[in-house]
Amino acid sequence: MKLYNPRLRRFLDRWPGKKTLGIYRFLPVFFLLGAALEFSMINWRVGEVNFYQTFKKRQALNILEKRQQEGHQH
Repeated sequence: MKLYNPRLRRFLDRWPGKKTLGIYRFLPVFFLLGAALEFSMINWRVGEVNFYQTFKKRQALNILEKRQQEGHQH
């Protein structure tokens, strides 16, 4: 049973920077993918809402719930 694909191995071996950077030669690719994900979460809207508006709203609700719980404990 093969645990790897020879085409994939050939593609990865041909990726530039193997001698100087080793396995870290793939970091720029992942950096760019992360930047694209962040850009999409900021700029893409579903209806009137994007990811950060939803996150901020949820964070504000959590703070209010925490304050209410602290108020009931005293």
